[in-house]
Amino acid sequence: MDLFDFNGNEEGAKPLAERMRANNLNDFIGQKHIVSEGSLLRRAISLDRLGSCIFWGPPGTGKTTLANIIAQTTHGEFIKLNAVQAGVADVKKAVEQARDNLKMYGKRTYLMLDECHRFNKTQSDSLLPAIEQGTVIFIGSTTENPYASMTPAIVSRCRVFEFKPLSESEICAALKKALSDKRRGLGNYSAEVEEAAFAHISRVAGGDLRTAYNALELAVLTTPPQADGSIRVTLADAEQSIQRKALSYNEDAFYDYLSAFCKSLRGSDSNAALYYAMRLIEGGCDPMIVARRLVIHSSEDVGMADPNALVVASSAMYVLEKTGYPEGLIPLSNAIIYVCEAPKSNSVVLAKNAAQHDAINVRDDEGIPPYLRDNTFGDKETKAQSLKYKYPHDYAGGWVDQQYLPDKLKDRIYYTPSDYGYERTVKENRKNKGKLK
Repeated sequence: MDLFDFNGNEEGAKPLAERMRANNLNDFIGQKHIVSEGSLLRRAISLDRLGSCIFWGPPGTGKTTLANIIAQTTHGEFIKLNAVQAGVADVKKAVEQARDNLKMYGKRTYLMLDECHRFNKTQSDSLLPAIEQGTVIFIGSTTENPYASMTPAIVSRCRVFEFKPLSESEICAALKKALSDKRRGLGNYSAEVEEAAFAHISRVAGGDLRTAYNALELAVLTTPPQADGSIRVTLADAEQSIQRKALSYNEDAFYDYLSAFCKSLRGSDSNAALYYAMRLIEGGCDPMIVARRLVIHSSEDVGMADPNALVVASSAMYVLEKTGYPEGLIPLSNAIIYVCEAPKSNSVVLAKNAAQHDAINVRDDEGIPPYLRDNTFGDKETKAQSLKYKYPHDYAGGWVDQQYLPDKLKDRIYYTPSDYGYERTVKENRKNKGKLK
């Protein structure tokens, strides 16, 4: 290679994942449900009739690669922006350029916007008219659920294509091709990779082809050559190069995991609840978020069936706050198991909801029984009424029958104990009080 061959130097300096990026649909890896022969998207690309669309999916699944293929396949102009860096001025400039291309040359312009969920409302509004009028064909790329993270007006004018994580077999085939490719891949290194090493990288990459490419490249470049100059990558080398994929997730997946955790608590499945809790935490979630949800569910789903569940959950949250990660995960796990295995009752939530409804909708500010009112500053009549109050401790069992609710609500029953756990005792106590009347 010539010393001043800057293009060659620049190409060689690119990461393997960038060099192996597909240039046409035939070489595109994965997403068969989107780009298979006869699919809507493939037909639209081949006929140059693609409308505005959004590519949504995890990292390393081919969103940017497919957008680049569209740019090379179609006959239109192609403008690429990143929502993190681009402002309203950049959008307006791109739209103006697209308008000129359409008027002067009759060419359509594809506007590729990476991280499109980062566009705020003002930026989105500046682009919306151009999408509506067909001045630009918008192609958004995002790892976040566009229905939740993007301006609805933009999403409603786009076809959303969901990208899936690549399978282990797809990643393994791509790695083997990269290893043998002498022009773009690692074919000039005379490297051999054990099948177990390929399998490990493919599995641990978690459907992210970019992560797999990076791991293979690191393993080949850092493994010392043997006496004959060849490089042999073993399973141990592969384990060192990738170790494990960071268990990250986008905002949408975060709420899915949190929902699964809460429903597993309610469903008394301690195995599932522990897994989802650890999946959240290992993916970067603050353990205190898990602890706070646990405290709420100890009352929401266990409640009076085992009042001690709230004590255990609150104690675990306190210890976690004071000791931190990872030691605090032990009492947190203890509390998760306790709440899961405890008898379940939502009677507390039902009682709260019913009382809250009446508190909002039934106006009876003067309906408090007179003998329950504060008589500290009352007149003679108020103080006389207060004498009618029956002090429960003066009666057998520390209880006496008297009206506490306002007249309009005197027959309301908010809390009805179930037949589970401690609530059986509560129900029995109520029966015994009835006998004292």
